[in-house]
Amino acid sequence: MIRRNLFPILLTIGVAVTATGLKAQQNGAGGPAQGSYTGSVPLPLVPGVLPLSLQEAIDRGLKQNLGLLLANSDINSASGQRWQALAAILPHVSASPYIDTSQVDLAEFGFSFSFPGVTIPSVVGPFSYFDARANLSENLLNFSDINKSRAAKQQLASARHTYQDARDLVVLSVGYSYLQVIASEARVQTAQAQVDTAQALYDQAADQVGAGTSPQIDELRAQVELKTEQQQLIAAKNDVEIQKLALARTIGLAPGQQFDLTDKSPYSPFPGMTVDEALKQAYAQRSDFQAAMADVHAAEYSKRAAQAEYYPSVSVTGDYGVASKLPNFSAANVYDVRGTVTIPIFQGGQIHGDIQVADAQLQQARDRLDNLRGQIDSDVRTALLNLQSSQDQVNVAQSNIALAQETLQQSRDRFSAGVTNTVEVVQAQEQVASANENYIEALYSFNYAKISLARALGMAEQGVEQFFK
Repeated sequence: MIRRNLFPILLTIGVAVTATGLKAQQNGAGGPAQGSYTGSVPLPLVPGVLPLSLQEAIDRGLKQNLGLLLANSDINSASGQRWQALAAILPHVSASPYIDTSQVDLAEFGFSFSFPGVTIPSVVGPFSYFDARANLSENLLNFSDINKSRAAKQQLASARHTYQDARDLVVLSVGYSYLQVIASEARVQTAQAQVDTAQALYDQAADQVGAGTSPQIDELRAQVELKTEQQQLIAAKNDVEIQKLALARTIGLAPGQQFDLTDKSPYSPFPGMTVDEALKQAYAQRSDFQAAMADVHAAEYSKRAAQAEYYPSVSVTGDYGVASKLPNFSAANVYDVRGTVTIPIFQGGQIHGDIQVADAQLQQARDRLDNLRGQIDSDVRTALLNLQSSQDQVNVAQSNIALAQETLQQSRDRFSAGVTNTVEVVQAQEQVASANENYIEALYSFNYAKISLARALGMAEQGVEQFFK
């Protein structure tokens, strides 16, 4: 039973391909965990049955998929970290007006005045005064902070590229789930056709047994085949519902939402693309590759920041305002300006440790980039090979269906004429079922290979529209 054995294998391959894409994304610049791309934030329930095309499913996934929402939050986090890094080199301005009323006991501080015949009180006050100033502080020259801000800028760029890559992964995940449902529905149709054929064969065998022209074993064989096909139909319907649940979770449909797929995976040949063209496009457009390069740049700036801790830094602080005693309001201008040069002499080995950590992180970023470059090459070549292979399989499977159906018809005619028994007819039925299953798998593989190629090229959103016209 070929049709009952290949489906789990194909499912495993699809999951492996998706996981590979997610791992590549994670290696590039961090981001959401793999499982987040199979989850979502559900929308409210829509009454009735919701019609759902492939493009509509992708659009919903790009709005509600959990992996994409988390990637968007990573952008906000990286933006906040960049502002934190900028704060170290930008001026800080504050105002600190205050009014003070004081009474001081000088004896508390060890001052006492005692002269013969003269009494000087130790308590001074109460007296009041006010002071209103604007304060300014800024690091005029700190190479370490400057490079940290540049690293944070590259990390923000990496987060933005990672978000775009997450969109491609959502398209891949939604397309995979959508095509799985289409394939499962096609299996239901095939199983139903096999049940109808088996039922007709059983009725025919029962009539011939009743007429005495066939032995009882023919009716039993036909009945066994009918029950087997009914079993397959039940399993196929269950698979459809399970696959629809997975699709609903991926795109954020409400729990219990009923929907029907409007696209039925038609076959349209792929125009073709050379490996060199595909690789050139992939390296230019893959967002995870751009994110990995930004990570390398960020790590380079972080290392420079660590090395710059050895350098002197210059800072300035100052304030300007007015002050006076109360209740006299004849305020006078007051100010204070101070410049400081900080020269690191010995930091207990901290700077050396910072440089070592930064250097290790830089090497890791470069290794991940090199690994991703090889992964992209593998992704592109694999997608092109799968496209060519599955396209050839579709063509062969189409012709094989017609041959299997013709074989079944001739077997049934021979059985009606009493030339053969039900064994030949049952075998012909299995050949038809196998031919249909091979076609479903080849068509699914072909269409999924299209989405995989679009993802490998870094143009999943545009590729679905282009490849599935």
